Amino acid sequence: MKGVVMLRDYPNRHHPAHGILGVEGQPTILFDTVCTKDRGRWLANAEVHAILQEVWLEADAWRMGRYMIMPDHIHYFAGDVGSVIDFKNWVKYWKSQFTKRYKHSNCRWLPDDWDTRMRSVQGYEEKWLYTQNNPVRQSLCDRPEDWPYQGQIHELRWD
Repeated sequence: MKGVVMLRDYPNRHHPAHGILGVEGQPTILFDTVCTKDRGRWLANAEVHAILQEVWLEADAWRMGRYMIMPDHIHYFAGDVGSVIDFKNWVKYWKSQFTKRYKHSNCRWLPDDWDTRMRSVQGYEEKWLYTQNNPVRQSLCDRPEDWPYQGQIHELRWD
């Protein structure tokens, strides 16, 4: 397919391929992971959670869906709203807005992120179920619903 970069074509690459291929008749919902610099474990706290929620509500060029804030990374879904702002610029924007508000010089983001376009409602739900279990797999809580640093800003519907 023209414009699509396949991982198998670049077996030794260490950065994600960029660019989003929309499919007519399907919503554009992305699953993304952003990480802290040097995997610093500063994200999973109430202050960070509150600031991220504010920033995501205000940064409306894309819609923030479900999210899971882990100590050193965030998994989330984002949906296209037909914005002229591309996804990578939106991610840079909300990270910069967060950094301006959080004001801890030792808390930095990795400059890149890893996004994947969801191709089916089944894949979307499976990815969320896997993501929900991250805190349990890392022994941060006993049940996914006990992890306080997760939520949903906008409902991203497949239909």
